[in-house]
Amino acid sequence: MRIFTKLSAPLSLCLLLVFLCLKTAISSSIHASSFSTTHLCSHEEALALLQFKTSFSINYTVPHPDYPDYCVDRFYTKPNYSKIESWKEGIDCCSWDGVSCDNVTGHVIAVNLSCSFLYGTFPSNSTLFSLRNLQSLNLALNDFRLSKIPPEISQFTRLKHLDVSSSQFSGQVPREIAHLPKLVSLNLSSYFYDDSPELILETTTFRDLVHNLSEVRELVLRGVNMTSVNPRFFMNLSSSLTTLVLWESALRGNFPNSIFRFPNLKNFYLSGSFGERNLTIDLPSSNWSSPLQRLFLGDMDCGRRLRESIGDLKSLQFLYLGCNLEGSIPASIGNLSQLTYLSIFSNNLSGQIPPSLANLTQLTSLDLSYNQFSGPIPASIGNLRQLTFLALSSCNLSGQIPPSLGNLTQLTHLYLSYNQFSSPIPASIGNLRQLTELSLYFNSLSGQIPPSLGNLTQLTYLSLAHNQFSSPIPASIGNLRQLTSLHLYYNNLSGQIPPSLANLTQLTFLYLSDNQFSGMLPPWIFTLPLLEALHLDHNQFQGQISQFQQNSLTNLDLSNNKLQGSIPNSIANLVNLEILDLSHNNLIGKIPNCLPKSLSLLNLQANYFDGNIPFGFPEGCGLLNLNLHGNQMDGLLPRSLVNCRMLEVLDVGNNNISDTFPYWLESLPHLQVLVLRSNKFHGSVQSTKESPSFPKLRVLDLSSNDFVGALPVRYIENFNAMMDPHRDGGSPEYMKVSTGDNSYQYSLVVTLKGFDYELQGILTIFSSIHLSNNKFEGEIPDVMGKLSSLKGLNLSHNNLIGHIPPSLRNLTNLEWLDLSSNELAGKIPDELSLPMSYSLQLFQSVHFWWNLHFEIVNTWHCWYKSSSEIVK
Repeated sequence: MRIFTKLSAPLSLCLLLVFLCLKTAISSSIHASSFSTTHLCSHEEALALLQFKTSFSINYTVPHPDYPDYCVDRFYTKPNYSKIESWKEGIDCCSWDGVSCDNVTGHVIAVNLSCSFLYGTFPSNSTLFSLRNLQSLNLALNDFRLSKIPPEISQFTRLKHLDVSSSQFSGQVPREIAHLPKLVSLNLSSYFYDDSPELILETTTFRDLVHNLSEVRELVLRGVNMTSVNPRFFMNLSSSLTTLVLWESALRGNFPNSIFRFPNLKNFYLSGSFGERNLTIDLPSSNWSSPLQRLFLGDMDCGRRLRESIGDLKSLQFLYLGCNLEGSIPASIGNLSQLTYLSIFSNNLSGQIPPSLANLTQLTSLDLSYNQFSGPIPASIGNLRQLTFLALSSCNLSGQIPPSLGNLTQLTHLYLSYNQFSSPIPASIGNLRQLTELSLYFNSLSGQIPPSLGNLTQLTYLSLAHNQFSSPIPASIGNLRQLTSLHLYYNNLSGQIPPSLANLTQLTFLYLSDNQFSGMLPPWIFTLPLLEALHLDHNQFQGQISQFQQNSLTNLDLSNNKLQGSIPNSIANLVNLEILDLSHNNLIGKIPNCLPKSLSLLNLQANYFDGNIPFGFPEGCGLLNLNLHGNQMDGLLPRSLVNCRMLEVLDVGNNNISDTFPYWLESLPHLQVLVLRSNKFHGSVQSTKESPSFPKLRVLDLSSNDFVGALPVRYIENFNAMMDPHRDGGSPEYMKVSTGDNSYQYSLVVTLKGFDYELQGILTIFSSIHLSNNKFEGEIPDVMGKLSSLKGLNLSHNNLIGHIPPSLRNLTNLEWLDLSSNELAGKIPDELSLPMSYSLQLFQSVHFWWNLHFEIVNTWHCWYKSSSEIVK
């Protein structure tokens, strides 16, 4: 008994412990069973979600190229995957992608269908609204086909988070959205699309929203039209606000700067409409919101000066100020020790870059481009060893590029273009082995391109254009095997292209124009497999053009060299070629019949090509510009040119073409420049149509041919493009053809004051008529006075008779007028006998050679330089 008694206490304790463990296990089992049962979503809610699914199709044709990457990066979604694909009957809806349930009740409390490629009209009676326990709804980045946000959204009385950004909703934001009192975050933004549908937030709706959303912490309204909203209403927002995003929301007026004193504000983004300055905010001189971590102010005016108080924002990590600031950057900016991103891009800041920036040792990105600083880059910038991005372009900086930049070994992007830097590039730049882009163009850098650049083996983009570099290209550039773009144009580089550049097999763009390169064109240059644009123009290359062995070129410019021989038939291999300029060389022979059908521009001007112009312009010909000026072409003008329906410029001047006037060109609806000068064209210039048309023609040069008969009145009556001097509006532009990242300006030879000039660009407002040195007869038609946009009119050296029509007084844009060597009679009309001061305004270069039949009323013999701004 004593033994039993002695053992009974421990045994009893053991039994008690076993009992308690079993009870806990049973209780846990019962609770787990209960939990698993209640965790299943109700049949009604599952059915509501399945019916909602049937309202839309899935469309993986995304409206913006950045859309998939954005979804993956921000929302961690799979590429080309819609979450509703997992929504299937018979499976617990709480396990569906994008659906979350309450752990106790099993009710659906969150639906996240962001980036689910939903496509279709959002129904106002959607079954989604039956989910009355919903606390979070995310429909971002779908396509609801310009649907309106349904007012029924107010039925989600427990909703805390609502995100419908970039889902193609349009129209007015419903007032009912303000009846969601528990909202903590609201995002109505539009992100990607310039032509996105517009959401409009009216004053009354916004006022209700501000009044009712007493718990809101995040309010994101980027791209929402809030033109009618007075910015002062934002002061009534909840003091718990942490994030306010108002990019491109069309706000106007003065935004109160007390926003900076909100006690919990961490993120504030505010900008006016792009390109406008209708919104202002005065940066406070003190008492900034100390929690502020991210501040963005763009496309607006923020009080002109950046105050010293900016240094009080000790928590700031991100700062973007593009708001018309003037004055200097205060030294206190160096106090922002937490800053990782700083952009004061595109302002009017002056003075020197403060050395205190060197204190911002956490910076990874610094952009001060497009300002009016003076002096050099402070050497202390080399202390910012965390920088990966540095942009100081267009800052008016001068002096030497500091060698200390070589300390920034984490840099991937360095932009110092459009400044006044001089001296050679420091060799220390070769230390930046992580660089992928280096831009130094438009400076005054001189000396040799440093061989140390060959160390930058990660470079994909290198531009040293528009400087004063001399000597050959260092062979070490051939080490940059990742390079896709190499820009060395407008320098004084000499010698031959180094063979090591053949290693740059990733090159897409190679620009070596306007240098002093010489020797033969290296054959390997036409074998680079990915090359799209090759510009070797304005050098001293000699010899023949090599065979073309690759077909990726779209843009080839070998003009203004000393090339000889003929165009190889292998040009046909360049099946993607759009621009071909071989002008101003010594090329001979026939133009191949096998030119690529993809050509938009063909410029063979100023060579020695002979024979007929190829007759094979096929149906669908895409030529915009055909320039064969100054060769030895003969035969007829091929009628197959009518297949080139997009043709804007046709210049076959200074050849030996013998043909009648090509009236059949009337059918080309876009033809603006027609030059047939100095050939053997003959016959009359008359249309065979009852309603002749050259509706867009602005330049007509038929001079120095054998045309006879009356001036082409029926054509002149239809030169509509020459009749309105203000037809283009805005600033004049140059005619050009664009292919990808390249644009190419058209050129034109005109005769001014008896001399030929080559205009290196044809302004869209430029118009002229040259009919001189023919055998035209009869009178100058009165309708000539309707061509009010004419810059030049030359009817000299013909057999014209009669009087000068008074209607010529309407040609108020004339810069030169030549009626000499005709049989005109009478006197100069009083309308043209203007005071000399006024004649300078109207006729900047007027020269009349009057013959003896004139009764001299005024003698004008005034030569003025004409159109000097467009004559190179």
